[in-house]
Amino acid sequence: MAVNMNIEVTPLPRVEGHGDLVLDVKNKKIEKLQFRIPESPRFFEAMLVGKKFTEPSHITSRICGICSVAHTFSSLQATEEALGIKLTEQTIKLRKLINHHECTQSHCLHVYFLAAPDFLGVGSVIPLIKTHPEVVNIAIKIKKIANDIVRIIGGRAVHPITTVVGGFTRIPSEEDLLKIREMLLSLYTDLETSLKVLKTLKIPDFERETEYLSITSSEEYALYSGDIKSTDGWLIKPHDYLTKIKETVVQHSTGKHCRASRDSYMVGSLARINNNYSQLSDNAKTYWEEFGLSVPCYNTFINNIAQFVEIVHCVDDSIKLIDELLESGLDESKSVQQVQPKAGRGVGAVEAPRGLLIHDYTYDNDGRIVKANLIIPTNMNYANVENDLAKLVSEIIEQSEDDIRLACEMLIRAYDPCISCSTHMLNIELINK
Repeated sequence: MAVNMNIEVTPLPRVEGHGDLVLDVKNKKIEKLQFRIPESPRFFEAMLVGKKFTEPSHITSRICGICSVAHTFSSLQATEEALGIKLTEQTIKLRKLINHHECTQSHCLHVYFLAAPDFLGVGSVIPLIKTHPEVVNIAIKIKKIANDIVRIIGGRAVHPITTVVGGFTRIPSEEDLLKIREMLLSLYTDLETSLKVLKTLKIPDFERETEYLSITSSEEYALYSGDIKSTDGWLIKPHDYLTKIKETVVQHSTGKHCRASRDSYMVGSLARINNNYSQLSDNAKTYWEEFGLSVPCYNTFINNIAQFVEIVHCVDDSIKLIDELLESGLDESKSVQQVQPKAGRGVGAVEAPRGLLIHDYTYDNDGRIVKANLIIPTNMNYANVENDLAKLVSEIIEQSEDDIRLACEMLIRAYDPCISCSTHMLNIELINK
């Protein structure tokens, strides 16, 4: 037991981007606790100003190599709402297929490669190649199949190029969809094996009730589109997000903090399941129950299990979408619509793997952006991470410094933060000489 501690982990390992954990304890009292983000701001909002409506989705997909599809679709939704474009069912279903498998590949990367080593007592995935080779092989297979699906429909596994305002420049063939369907069916045995292994993991006993935000839809488990829902009881259209979501600059981070009904909230897989559990596929619900879980769930560490359950849902729902597309038939003439520029404002809200993602664009009469605002999922989680850490440290303050350090790292990693994507703030001090 350490009465006094000064912990600084810089950078935090096994997360995307550069984040630091800073914890100072005196006489068992927390004097300072920060999840510090030192990454340079990237100015995507300013970069979009003046760009023609055909360009933003291709630019903003570069915000993230892991969530490039979600940025593409949130961008396209914002543009399409601003220009008054109504998509065909064929386009929507093909987009959902791509979005499902960005979610699958990202969740697979985090659950198997970044989070699992924590629970299995090793520092990285490399030792697991010897101790759990079947799990590592399954992870590689799932990620490859998911990437292949995004590539077949989107043109590339990262930064899709066939997805444009109003539809697709090219749609897959029926043979492509049948091939994808076979690949998905091959995953069920691997998911069963993964379930058995994940059920052996000892998840930390931690709970902190907070507000959970996600999109929601009466028609499905919402990942591609929907209204914004809070577990605190409110529901709004994406266009009205500024009435609830507030961003605040903090001195120790180039990423802003966010709040809605409370001083912080959580987005991501656990938030989605807490809001939309009843609309998961039956198979995904069975997996959730296999872990002995119910909703609402307030244990942040369970976010990793929620990610795995969403992989199951994405596989199930993708097969359903493919069957519907094959039954109705693919129509090349409906692949893309003619688009005319006009003035307007549009807001796109998509569930990126890490949670709610918002793009907000205002266009002029020539179809060029005059204002843009982006709110990234990890940005939304920063304040909640620090509130979780404060409660966790207070509960385990009697443990050793090494154990406390590891527990804090694990808690941050449970959020699957994508730090580079979320840095958009810059303080500028002008000095007169």
